Amino acid sequence: MNYINRIVEAELTSMLSASGAVLLKGPKSCGKTATAKQFSNSILEMDRDSQVPVMMATNPKLLLLGETPRLIDEWQEQPEIWNYVRHEVDDRNAKGQFILTGSANPTDDVKLHSGAGRFTVLQMDTMSWQELGYSTGMVKLSDLLQGSCSDYYDKAVELDFIIDRILIGGWPGLLNESTLNAVKMNRGYVDLLCEVDMGRIAGVKRDPLKVRSLLRSVARNTATLVDNKTLEKDVKISEKNEISRNTISDYLDALSRLMILYEQPAFNPHIRSAASLRKASKRHLCDTSLAVAALGLTRDALLKDIKYTGFLFESLATHELNVYAKANDATVFHYNDSYGLEVDAIVQKRNGDYAAFEIKLGVGYVDEAVENLKKFAANIDSSKMDAPKSLNIITGTGMSYRRPDGINVISLASLGK
Repeated sequence: MNYINRIVEAELTSMLSASGAVLLKGPKSCGKTATAKQFSNSILEMDRDSQVPVMMATNPKLLLLGETPRLIDEWQEQPEIWNYVRHEVDDRNAKGQFILTGSANPTDDVKLHSGAGRFTVLQMDTMSWQELGYSTGMVKLSDLLQGSCSDYYDKAVELDFIIDRILIGGWPGLLNESTLNAVKMNRGYVDLLCEVDMGRIAGVKRDPLKVRSLLRSVARNTATLVDNKTLEKDVKISEKNEISRNTISDYLDALSRLMILYEQPAFNPHIRSAASLRKASKRHLCDTSLAVAALGLTRDALLKDIKYTGFLFESLATHELNVYAKANDATVFHYNDSYGLEVDAIVQKRNGDYAAFEIKLGVGYVDEAVENLKKFAANIDSSKMDAPKSLNIITGTGMSYRRPDGINVISLASLGK
């Protein structure tokens, strides 16, 4: 399979020129190794090289010898290598020496010994529509964050296409697979996650059946503000299983460490109204295909339950925004207040500039989304912070165009970095 360029490449290049080592992390099979190989001149495969355990027990520093940048793939198989890399970076006092790839976040002990200036960290996601070639990229997030988007028009995509993309996901290894085969492979991914991967985090045994029950509950509640208490109740009712609150917290933490689960934090603007701001985060799985696989859903099931498919589409669009936001030094939030006003996504740059997004699978909800965005913008206290640079509606089946009131209606198949 030919390599497909990834959006993180520009940031990886920048980080290699700024630090001695780069940690490229992301969920298993998202394409980390393939991308890292494009920038490496020698490779050490920690999970495949039979000499690694022997060398780690005798002379670990020899593993670090090789042309730079040296790729240390799946470094978490031998966590002690982290500190040897750290010391080697100090000794060499040079940039771009190592790329470490891994599908689990470092332990707290490793984090404590990371050291400023030695490592930079780059999060990689599954592939976006722009990377896959499904989006024209005509409407750039960079422009929306500057408020400089000009008039445009782009065609819509069919619901069946969107559902297939939800089912298959953004896994590079599934690019040429049929939907049927991709679904089978994604279900296999979930099986391994529940039965093997979750038991390897921090060396703690976790009940595969309970892991699966919780994963299914998270999948059912994707893109919502569900809390642990609600998950506990949902598992009991829907899964006929009982998981304690403490166990739920541990399992969710392990899923986050594996980068299977991520949170979309709450936006905290200055507002005019007396409403209190919700502080809870929304939860998403790293790829919508895992939610579908965990629940055993098919194309027909998603067509019959359009409401749930709408939540999956919101999660898919949030994934896309996350990929493009990172390329713009920005973070994706959500807005929710006690008066019931919600905005699905707020993308904010480090300098404070931000844009607001409503996400709707069908065009029938565009007018409702427009009113929501206008209420949000009107409620911003302009004496304390700037207004949003743009107001936007991401749609699934709708075409892309700019409304006379300046609000952008953007097909996911038009959105890019």
